[in-house]
Amino acid sequence: MRIGNADSASHDISFFHVHISPLAIELATKALHSGWVSEGEVVKEFETRLAATLGVKNPVAVNSGTSALHLALVLCGVGRADEVILPAQTFVATGMVILMQGATPVFADIDPMTGNISPQSIAERITPRSRAIMPVHWGGYPCDLDEINSLARRHNLAVIEDAAHALGAAYKGRPIGSISRFTAFSFQAIKHLTTGDGGLLCCPGESDADAAFVGRWFGIDRADSKPGLLGARGYNIETVGYKYHMGNIAAAIGLGNLDGFPARLARRRQIATFYRSQLRGVSGLQLLRAEADREHAYWLFTILVDGREDFVRKLDGEGIPTSVVDLRIDQNAVFGGIRDDLPGQAEFNNRQIAIPLHDNLTDADVERIVGTIRSGW
Repeated sequence: MRIGNADSASHDISFFHVHISPLAIELATKALHSGWVSEGEVVKEFETRLAATLGVKNPVAVNSGTSALHLALVLCGVGRADEVILPAQTFVATGMVILMQGATPVFADIDPMTGNISPQSIAERITPRSRAIMPVHWGGYPCDLDEINSLARRHNLAVIEDAAHALGAAYKGRPIGSISRFTAFSFQAIKHLTTGDGGLLCCPGESDADAAFVGRWFGIDRADSKPGLLGARGYNIETVGYKYHMGNIAAAIGLGNLDGFPARLARRRQIATFYRSQLRGVSGLQLLRAEADREHAYWLFTILVDGREDFVRKLDGEGIPTSVVDLRIDQNAVFGGIRDDLPGQAEFNNRQIAIPLHDNLTDADVERIVGTIRSGW
């Protein structure tokens, strides 16, 4: 069955694929030769192109997705004695940035059929100390943002979307990165779009965006702090800032890789559609829910399986890699240890596994993966 690109010669299947386009190499080389490798016009161009291509609002390029999350917490005023509600189904960075602010991570349950945080569980965990909600779009599937933002408005909480997996996703026709007060993206090596390492903070509110631009570079407004006669910039820092800015080399790589991003995202969705059609009804396997009112970015294709270790061994024996990618982070002592009041999280944690999904897979690869799974484990 043909689902898209032509097959290439037989090759090992990889779980992730790091996409660096020829244009990215060309633009990065140009940036290196320019001698201006820190933040400059290339970063501005990258931010402008991201907004135009993906519909994200007021993008602020930073040096990592973790920096983007932390900066958002700072701008929300989250500090000691505050609580931030998040899911345990994420990478540790989501929780670490909360601890960095001296605040307390409060883990809400997830819907085991999506891997995403449950609005009902969020509501049950809101207290007078709650300051923000940090939903994670697991695998690139958008959370229930209307319900989450409604809760936030009712209790005067900020919403900071951890969209590390969700570049290019949309919720009810609105791009992720244009909806909540803050949205943080990651451009780390294995993400859909990489800058080598990097991140993005999107802020629909102009005042938040202005504060983010200042906060990403030591609290200095670069636009209003031109070097004087003696060479030093003139400024009067009013708030604590950070060295979170993105440099021109990283932005050049991002610009080059952004050039074909819509087509690569379409390929991922094409493969995912094939997986969903061919794996539906396979004994011992459940597909995650995918509602028609949102567009999945498909950084991962996670499924729930019975006999997970047998499943992993079977595919590994056929040269097909699998991974859970992340297990629940509340198992770490720094976050307090595993909670026993997250039944959805427990179910997901015990059954989830992801199979390869990226634009470098050939039709033959995808058919081989499906055929291996359908043969049982």
